[in-house]
Amino acid sequence: MNIAKNIKKNTIVLILITILVLFIVLKDDLGDIIKIFQTIDTKFILVAFVFFAISLSLKGYVNYKIANNPEKYSLKEAIKHIWITQFFNGVTPFATGGQPMEVYMLTEHGFSLTKATNQTIQSFIFYQIALVICGTIAVLYNLLFHIFPKVKLLQKLLLLGFAINIAVVIILLLISYSKSMMKRLSKIGLFIAKKMKIKTTKEDIENKLEDYYNGFKELKKRKNLLVTGIVLNIASLLCLYMTPLWILYSMRNFNSLTAINTITASAYVYVIGAFVPIPGASGGIEYGFTQFFGNFIEKTQLSAVLLIWRFITYYLGMIIGGILFNIDKKVKE
Repeated sequence: MNIAKNIKKNTIVLILITILVLFIVLKDDLGDIIKIFQTIDTKFILVAFVFFAISLSLKGYVNYKIANNPEKYSLKEAIKHIWITQFFNGVTPFATGGQPMEVYMLTEHGFSLTKATNQTIQSFIFYQIALVICGTIAVLYNLLFHIFPKVKLLQKLLLLGFAINIAVVIILLLISYSKSMMKRLSKIGLFIAKKMKIKTTKEDIENKLEDYYNGFKELKKRKNLLVTGIVLNIASLLCLYMTPLWILYSMRNFNSLTAINTITASAYVYVIGAFVPIPGASGGIEYGFTQFFGNFIEKTQLSAVLLIWRFITYYLGMIIGGILFNIDKKVKE
């Protein structure tokens, strides 16, 4: 019941923010944006969606390899689960709803709660490391070639987002180092939670850290999986980062963006979006998109690209995930 209430509340917040963002994007250029939409080459829109679908499929394949049990968990099921988690990630702040749902779906396939939790945590570890690697490369590329102007607000937002993502990876590595380190981190976590007025207990934090410790313990036995998981997550992110380029091509603009600039700008956008405490990072991620891609694309076309990009990579993923979840639920009933 509480989960359903939270989803409804978050959905209302999401709808209100979406309306506000649409108003800001469309208020000055609605007529011109409509003209752009009327002349779009749809085959490139399809390519953008295919790249997004490949991105999710690669993550599904990683989860399939982690499970390592084709009899209980097929590749088809793993990919379907990734789509379903798009819905639950999309309607929860910081995309926190996908992991519990993934654990639940794995237990429905016969995995123990411990095993399902470990699998989900290993998947998160791969993704987080890949995100930091891609972000680091993007930052180094910009430092070398200066493709973005030095805007103080953007620099602060990027620094904060990057620091949070790196901190998560460092904490994960510290947890894997020893149980004594894990207990120290639980005390720090409890202190931070109290300061932020988050209701939790030391036992809750220790249990969560214990799950991460066990996840790393399993990964140490499967080193090939660790490398494969990180590499495939990087490939997944690169496919996701490329979607704006194909959308721009659909508007017959083949000159404003290069593949490397698209990947760099997208990496920056997702690093900033990672710490926006609103479902889908709505508002923050659109702001980041306009600020970074606005260095290459003129305003009206930029707004059109943003609307299509956001629909494909966020709203469409949620819609498909929600449909698959309801179909799956009805089949099981």
